[in-house]
Amino acid sequence: MKYRQLQSTDLTVSEVGFGVWSVSMNWWGEVNEEQGIKLLRHAYEKGITFYDTADTYGAGYGEEILPKALADKRSDIVVGTKFGYDIEAPRHGHQERPQIWDPDFVKRACENSLRRLDTDYIDLYQFHNPRLESLQREDTVAALEDLKSEGKIRHYAVAVGPDIGWLEEGMYTINDIKVPAEVIYSILEQDPADLMIEAATKQGVGLYSRVPHASGMLDGKYTKDTVLDESPFDPSDHRAYRRMHWLKNSIKKLQQIDFLFTGKPATVGQIAVKFTLIPEIMASCLPTMTSIEQIDEYTAACDIDDIPKAELDRLAPLYTDNFGLGAPDPQKSSTSATGWVDHNGNPVDRKLMVPGE
Repeated sequence: MKYRQLQSTDLTVSEVGFGVWSVSMNWWGEVNEEQGIKLLRHAYEKGITFYDTADTYGAGYGEEILPKALADKRSDIVVGTKFGYDIEAPRHGHQERPQIWDPDFVKRACENSLRRLDTDYIDLYQFHNPRLESLQREDTVAALEDLKSEGKIRHYAVAVGPDIGWLEEGMYTINDIKVPAEVIYSILEQDPADLMIEAATKQGVGLYSRVPHASGMLDGKYTKDTVLDESPFDPSDHRAYRRMHWLKNSIKKLQQIDFLFTGKPATVGQIAVKFTLIPEIMASCLPTMTSIEQIDEYTAACDIDDIPKAELDRLAPLYTDNFGLGAPDPQKSSTSATGWVDHNGNPVDRKLMVPGE
């Protein structure tokens, strides 16, 4: 394992971190507590020192499991958690809970996180998927500064999301608040993180990334030769159809970037991790890990050869052209009246996708 400083803080983190969502939410397969503790301990043994969780993961369980696994390592690890969602509000599927940014709520959420984490300080306390207007609230930032002064948090940051987009939130975090940001970044999903990377490098503000495997497209499950079985998808289910459309296009992209992986003494998943760590300002990468084998694979990515410049130069125009697949999908935006923008930043409607269109 290798380590980097999270710029604009005094925190040193492992290049590969552990996203605790993978052992607390069952969105990526069921992981019981015994298995989760085993994975967290194994991650530490492999050199992982950065653990990123949130109060909303498992309605608090994502924080409670950390001390069960690593209480005796507290001084050796960096713990990040998040605030902003009302975790007592009901949640339906993957829908977002209500968000609250009032100072009293933030301070109360911090106290609850400290209790669940069984610690007296949080290394990195993160806004969880805030909209721009929330980041601009001076009273919320003042509350975080109070928590710093009291020694309850060491630093605060912003987890930008959910989903791809939120350029304005990322840029405001970096250029105005000047605190670290967690962004989505991968070989197949480089923007708008590329603009945030440029700004962060200029400002000297740290970044760390999640979803390096592009929601499963770069972990080895799918290849350029994958043939999709469309039979499970009901054509009237537009969400499933959109997912199938995305999978088809992603496999077409894999076919065009096979040169990054062929003949290499490294896995696709390792090369994907290595790519996210190319920017020096990117302190850590947080893959989803649900098995001992994945932890071993992804932590070893730090030691593989760098991706040759010639291959990166070959990738760049392919990505810029969206691999010849037409206009890129719209991205989320809180400043667009429609909630979506195209790749030029113009407001667009995200049309219902149905077969035959």
